Order: sequence, then structure tokens, then C-alpha cells
Amino acid sequence: MAVTFYDLNSDIGLKKLDDCLLTRSYITGYQASKDDITVYAALSKPPSSEYVNVSRWYNHIDALLRISGVSAEGSGVIVEGSAPIATLPVDDKKASSAAAAADDDNDDVDLFGEETEEDKKAAEERSAAIKASAKRKESGKSSVLLDIKPWNDETDMQKLEEAVRSIKMEGLHWGASKLVPVGYGIKKLQIMLTIVDDLVSVDNLIEEHLMAEPINEYVQSCDIVAFNKI
Repeated sequence: MAVTFYDLNSDIGLKKLDDCLLTRSYITGYQASKDDITVYAALSKPPSSEYVNVSRWYNHIDALLRISGVSAEGSGVIVEGSAPIATLPVDDKKASSAAAAADDDNDDVDLFGEETEEDKKAAEERSAAIKASAKRKESGKSSVLLDIKPWNDETDMQKLEEAVRSIKMEGLHWGASKLVPVGYGIKKLQIMLTIVDDLVSVDNLIEEHLMAEPINEYVQSCDIVAFNKI
């Protein structure tokens, strides 16, 4: 059965995750898996050191993704934006008042009024927005680790990384990075990114952005080190 977490970017969500990781090293099972990547990707930023267990786990997964990636499937995990409505207390009097108010509003609606062009257009726009939202929710995500190599040891690696991170597009989130020695005084940039599969193509990202002007002034080559579905 899949493990479910709610609102991991809130104090309540982080506290529950911290309690969960008090007696375990990973989200599920005894090795890092895609369940860990799912929860890792759901966090908008590194957790505060206040959450000792979450912070320990986050740093460990971050290191694994940078070095070798994570391939184990896991048992399944679900991350929701907030707690289900059913778990929240309901004030019966307020609910009754709201229902009565809704009935009053419905009495004012002209059920036989003629639909205008504006009404039709608004309905179509709402329908399109709902479909687009549903597609985004269904779309999978992937975590990718890239090796980006400079032209030589004189390349300014700080400017190289700034140029890489300057690439902005919907569905792309840049993560942690580090410089790794290659030899002869040359270092490569190793950087993590998370993508929404339906919105971002890693091949296009490399060919049309990282290897194109003006970034190719700094970048000599770019390779995919690890690619994991979340």
C-alpha cells in the first residue's frame, strides 16, 4: 500500500515526515528508491535543520542523486498538496448557513436565460483550463543529473553555472550542483534538475539551450549521467 504525505512544504507536513523518518533511513524499504525521489522532488527547498531526521535524509538522497542516481522501484508513495477535506473538522451550523446561502443564490439564477457569446467563451476557457490542469497533474516527473564540461581550465566556472541556471522554462527546476575535478586543472559542473516529462525534453534542453549561443561560450560538452523517473 502506498505511503501518503500531505503538504510537505508546511511545518505540519515536515513534522509528520520528520516523525516518519525517526526510525527509518528511507521513505519505504531498506534502500533508496523512487519513493525517496518523489518526496525529495516535492520539497521546494532543503528542509531546516530544525527537522533533524528530514534534514539527514534529504542530504543523503541529494548526495546519492549527485553521485550515482537511484534505481530501486520502492513500494509507492503519494504526496498531496494539503490534507484531505474529510479530515478537517466541520461546523454543522456554518455548513447549514452556507447551504442556505447557496440556495438563496440559486433562486436568483435565470435558468431559462439565453446564453451569450461571452458566456460560451468563458465556459470554453474554464473547460480548457480544467483539462490543462488535469494533464499537468497526470504528467510524470524525472530527476536528471548532468555533467557539463568547460572548454579549458581558464573557463570561469561561476559564470558557466550562472549561464546554465539562467535557462528558465515551465516544468524545469534546477537543483543542487558541485564542481568535480576532471584533470589538468579542469573541473566540470555536475548539476541536478527536475523536469515535468510532458513539458521538458532533456535532449532539446541540451541541444537548443546548453550547447547553443551564448552559453556555448562556456560549455564544451554536456552529458546525461543519471535519468530517473519520479
